[in-house]
Amino acid sequence: MSTLLTAPDRDTAIGTPPLPAPARVRSGRWQRVGVRVLATLALLGLWQLLYTLEVWSPVLLPSPGDVWDALIRTSTVHDGVVGYQGRYLWEHLGISLGRIGLGSLLGVGAGLIVGLLMGTLPWVRVVVEPWVTFLRALPPLAYFSLLIIWFGIDESPKIWLLAIAAMPPVAVATAAAVVGAPKTLVEAAQAMGARGWRTTLTVVLPAALPEIATGIRLAVGIAYSSLVAAETVNGLPGVGGMIRDAQTYLQSDVVILGLFAIGLSGLAIDGCLRAIERRLLPWRGRG
Repeated sequence: MSTLLTAPDRDTAIGTPPLPAPARVRSGRWQRVGVRVLATLALLGLWQLLYTLEVWSPVLLPSPGDVWDALIRTSTVHDGVVGYQGRYLWEHLGISLGRIGLGSLLGVGAGLIVGLLMGTLPWVRVVVEPWVTFLRALPPLAYFSLLIIWFGIDESPKIWLLAIAAMPPVAVATAAAVVGAPKTLVEAAQAMGARGWRTTLTVVLPAALPEIATGIRLAVGIAYSSLVAAETVNGLPGVGGMIRDAQTYLQSDVVILGLFAIGLSGLAIDGCLRAIERRLLPWRGRG
């Protein structure tokens, strides 16, 4: 009768010592990095091929080299001009990130409060949940004009738009996580004398934190996707405003550069959020 061997047993059986666990983790990590680098190079090669074959006009699809030149041009003093419209690319990006950070902070805070109320008070959920769903379904540009009428064309409507866009995912995730908290933990806490909001804060909320963390990551991502809409009006300085301004003058290389700046910074921030999540919620996924 044949038996199935696990990977470490099979390695031992053929005379090859198994790799230590940290070495296997590092090996798998480098393999993932290698695959991602190869995929990126393949996409860049396809992009260059399409440009060389002139499938589209260079005005519509600049080459990777053109976008690189735009990066240099917007990051330095070029022909006496500082960056793009008097500011460097990193300054545009920093201003946009500040708007996203403030808007996301307000949206996440409001979402946590609304979600906790929805999850713990059934009548609040009945009243508020349809309006949260209504807001979640609205595209940002649908209410941005109204925000401009209310708050003018300075920073206020941009921050409000990002906050409104970020609030519903956190509220929905928080409410669902609170409602789905393990009943055994709640009953055990109540048996030990915990009551009301004390049970919610000491038992329900810690159990709900993994799902809330996912909602926060989604909220920040939605705020990012709303950036260009938020900077449609009076967006300069700002990378979204830079994209809109470059679009007006058919500067496709600057538009693509701005998209890369938003996407790469979004990946970096999401990676930071995931690292914080792993650090603060080590019990996630351990049942």
